[in-house]
Amino acid sequence: MHIKLSHSFTYTYSKPVQLGAHRLCLMPRTIGFQKLISHKISFNPEPWHKYELLAAGGDQILRAKFIGNTDRLEILSESEVITSAPPLIELCLDEQEARLPYPIGKLNADLVSNLQGWLPNGQHDPAAIALAQEATIGSDQRCLSFLQQLHELIQERVNYTQRHNGPPWPAGRTLRERVGSCRDLAVLLIECCRCIGLPARFVSGYHLVQPKPDRYDLHAWAEVYLPGAGWRGFDPSGLGAIDDRYVPLASSSNPELTAAVSGSFSGPPGVSSEFSWAIEAEELSLKQP
Repeated sequence: MHIKLSHSFTYTYSKPVQLGAHRLCLMPRTIGFQKLISHKISFNPEPWHKYELLAAGGDQILRAKFIGNTDRLEILSESEVITSAPPLIELCLDEQEARLPYPIGKLNADLVSNLQGWLPNGQHDPAAIALAQEATIGSDQRCLSFLQQLHELIQERVNYTQRHNGPPWPAGRTLRERVGSCRDLAVLLIECCRCIGLPARFVSGYHLVQPKPDRYDLHAWAEVYLPGAGWRGFDPSGLGAIDDRYVPLASSSNPELTAAVSGSFSGPPGVSSEFSWAIEAEELSLKQP
């Protein structure tokens, strides 16, 4: 798919404020099945200093610093990408695939942060452990069968809903409430995968659903590391394995580090802020050679 994306953010303040440093994760990745054609970000007011950096997960991040006071901040991100369907996972997995649970000591040390539990002590949520154990039943301890059964269990037990405010819920709360946003379901799937030694991380990006909605929103899903296939996307609030209608922006073992825009402001007592956004996506025709 050839896609043109526009994502605007507008922050308004009841009184002039001083903007702190801002961190932006808005550049689509360039990976094997996604090619970035163009990308630009514009600001109002313009930062006095901005620079790009490479995050720990390999995503390109923009940092912006401001001076002076303002009663609004406008950010516009415009991108053009070409996506293609990832290769079939079944054809990529190692023939001598290890059985689940994977022994942590056998994994590449770079993946260890993507095995950490969500609880404050780094342990896994008991509710997620129980769900992961249930998903292994009948999977022959194979990773792909496990993921398929885990997806079915999540879809069966948790109703998807939109929730625009707040961080993702821990796995136990999502299972207890039996309802969750895309980021809540992503964290649940990630926690279950980590319980049995499958490295998993949080992804933020766009999902161009069909039919086209009245309004697009940012979407979240998970990526699981499968030996022989590498990092592969799974959407527990969708159909499972992702296709070419997904556009990943950023990924991390910590969901907070994938926020599209994060920053701060300081102002006089009683100052309030309002936020609005708009996402537009246009499917373009691919040029034939």
